[in-house]
Amino acid sequence: MLFKRKNIATLCLLLLLAGVTIVLLKLPNPAPLVSAANLTTSMAEVLETDDSGIDTHGYVEYGTQRLKVRLPDGRVVSAENELRAQLEYDKKFKKGDTALVILPANLRPNEVPDGPLVARDYWRLGWACVLFSAFAILLIAFSGWTGLGALFTFFFSCLVVWKLLIPSVLSGLNPVLFSFVAVSVLTAVIIFLVAGFNKKGLSAFVGAMLGVLASLALAGLFTALMNINGGTMPSSQELLYSCPYIVSLRGIFTGAIILASSGAVMDLAMDIASGVAEVKRHNASLGFSELFKSGCRMGRAVVGTMTTTLLLAYSGGYLTLLMVFAAEGVKPMDFLNSSVVSAEIVKTLVGSFGLVAVAPFTAFASAFFFSRRETRGANSCENP
Repeated sequence: MLFKRKNIATLCLLLLLAGVTIVLLKLPNPAPLVSAANLTTSMAEVLETDDSGIDTHGYVEYGTQRLKVRLPDGRVVSAENELRAQLEYDKKFKKGDTALVILPANLRPNEVPDGPLVARDYWRLGWACVLFSAFAILLIAFSGWTGLGALFTFFFSCLVVWKLLIPSVLSGLNPVLFSFVAVSVLTAVIIFLVAGFNKKGLSAFVGAMLGVLASLALAGLFTALMNINGGTMPSSQELLYSCPYIVSLRGIFTGAIILASSGAVMDLAMDIASGVAEVKRHNASLGFSELFKSGCRMGRAVVGTMTTTLLLAYSGGYLTLLMVFAAEGVKPMDFLNSSVVSAEIVKTLVGSFGLVAVAPFTAFASAFFFSRRETRGANSCENP
């Protein structure tokens, strides 16, 4: 009976989350802050390429690649691909590739554009959908309702960031405050969907939020003390040019820290809360002190690997930069003081501090909730 009640509660939560997700989908996308031409995009098959306008210098190429492409409606038109000698942005098409081209939005079905279209990039969504579908099938097959809930939370998280967080910050609202609000909403949805509205879920949520608050306080303090302005984030300069007013890059950087580390914080909080729940299930006579010690021991066993995971996740994105420093013989004392590396140090250490802090916070919250005396006729171990 308990198993059936749990399934019904999970289904109700999934339906509620699905409804909220649909509402978020109906919300408009972030409004553009700069004027843009009346353009649209379309996939197109590359039929011919002309590389005569491309020059090669060392490892980079620049110039214009001319293409013949076929649009989905069958029209064959010309397109151009500009190479700017920047490996992170340049692409070079070949016959048979599928390109993403830009064309006028008011172009009629049989009308041929006046000039060549712009080939912006490769069309990658097809294979991305195949990969995501395989992941979704495997997740649901292995985890059942929990896997389905994880998929809903994935979509919900993307929509909260795209439809709520980003428009709020672009409209001039405090990025730190709204990042914290977004993390709070996502933490509540994910934890209570997985654990349910019970002592385990409440313990994990309280512990995770206390860890996020600790990370937030440290991030704000050390970004100021170490003079990190947030300009090391990708596309930060383009963001300043795109906004008609000054955006707080330091605030966005601080918010990004807690947003990036919130997943690991939730994971650790749920691990400890679940462990304390199982301890209480098998020995209902344990009090606050014993449960707190058990939670701390579980936290110590997990924190070491979790902090290393966070370090590797952050440093992996800057592996090529570290290789450049090594190849050029830059001393550690020099590159550790650079703005890019210092920003990553703050991001890694603040996130790791939040992970370490969430362990005793969750252990305390779990011990507090699970040691409370139950009302008459209730069994604390039946629904942890």
